Amino acid sequence: MKRILFTVLAFLACTVPLLTYAAEEVKSTPPSGARSENVISVPYGFYNSSFGAAVAYVYSIVGSPEPQSTFTATAMAGSTGTAMLFLIGHDFRMFGVERLFIDPIVSTGYFVDYNAYINGNPGFPGQRAGSNESDKNNFVTSSGWDNYFRITFKYLLPIGNGKDQIVNAYRLKGGLLESGASGGTSWNPLESGRTFLEVRPFYRSQEINSDFVYVVQRTNGLDFTLYWDNRDFSDNPSQGNSLQLRVSRDFGLANSSNPWTAYIAEFDKYFSLGPSDTFRQRVLAFDIWTAYSPSWEVKPDGTIANRPPTYAGATLGGLWRMRGFPDQRFSDKAGIYYGAEYRMIPEWNPFNNWPWLQQYIGVRWVQLVPFVEAGRVAPSWNFNELNSAMKWDAGFGFRAMCKGLVVRIDLAGSSEGASVVMMINQPFQF
Repeated sequence: MKRILFTVLAFLACTVPLLTYAAEEVKSTPPSGARSENVISVPYGFYNSSFGAAVAYVYSIVGSPEPQSTFTATAMAGSTGTAMLFLIGHDFRMFGVERLFIDPIVSTGYFVDYNAYINGNPGFPGQRAGSNESDKNNFVTSSGWDNYFRITFKYLLPIGNGKDQIVNAYRLKGGLLESGASGGTSWNPLESGRTFLEVRPFYRSQEINSDFVYVVQRTNGLDFTLYWDNRDFSDNPSQGNSLQLRVSRDFGLANSSNPWTAYIAEFDKYFSLGPSDTFRQRVLAFDIWTAYSPSWEVKPDGTIANRPPTYAGATLGGLWRMRGFPDQRFSDKAGIYYGAEYRMIPEWNPFNNWPWLQQYIGVRWVQLVPFVEAGRVAPSWNFNELNSAMKWDAGFGFRAMCKGLVVRIDLAGSSEGASVVMMINQPFQF
């Protein structure tokens, strides 16, 4: 289990990997082009098994260079020798095309004593690491660089909510949506929600250097996505749904390890249970995700050709799916995942007792979230096989909206132990 020093500054470590756009109480383009900015500029410290005792700094600005845009940079270094730099932007507009939004991400880091679920451990001959039946100790402990880049070009189609509102105007009260819902009013994408056509170039190089094996997993290519976001408020939905259909393709060009193809689909749905005497908001959230790699080919000698890297394709474990298992714990030709959460925002906000802290992090609400997850990977996409002998976990999350950013700490337990996930954004539809 990852041990974490729970201090207020460690709570801010949730801002490490990803960011969603947000503003304080009105998420929209201000009148007459005026700009509304929120800035977080905070050093912090934390402890976990990957970094050890770590120091870090995060800088985030909402509302720049355009009112709907967000930029975040964070850097951290730990006593284990692990260090990381992360830059991310959201909803930039360029090239004079008003419906074209751009989300860039750049990450570079050196990781020490990282457990990689790939073949090479001599203690497990004949067993493929990462398969659904693989032993939890079938990994290699490695150190090495992990460099990552992607840039998403999102074109908003002129249908539904996107027909007349290119930048949606959300009006919040106490961090909850008061008016300006962008979806959830109909199952017809021509009438409700925002539909995007997306193209995303990507590149990643992960070095695995252990006593048993030296491997560099390199991939580059394009994601093609159709995304219908029919949620009322994407940062913290209370009703509606969204659907994502994606084709990922590595063409085997440049320094790619091998060509591969993956099909990915995800659907999530939200049901509002309304307020109660204790809670301002209660929401049931459900998610189903599946992936399949048609290029995956098992050769007569048992080696696999044209497979996605362990961090792409049908992969379970870590930040987003099967949080009770380590990162990239399971990978195969096909996979499926089910998740359910009960998200409750109480009237109580403990951060209101610390006004000196609120001026820096601006917590509008906290959220308590019990959740359960189930999933598995398999050598073929067969519904009966994917829904048998499934892995599962359960946990509890603590989340908060800090100056418009939804951050989370999720504690999850499984048959292979427990883990703490610190992340930005709600877990569904990443």
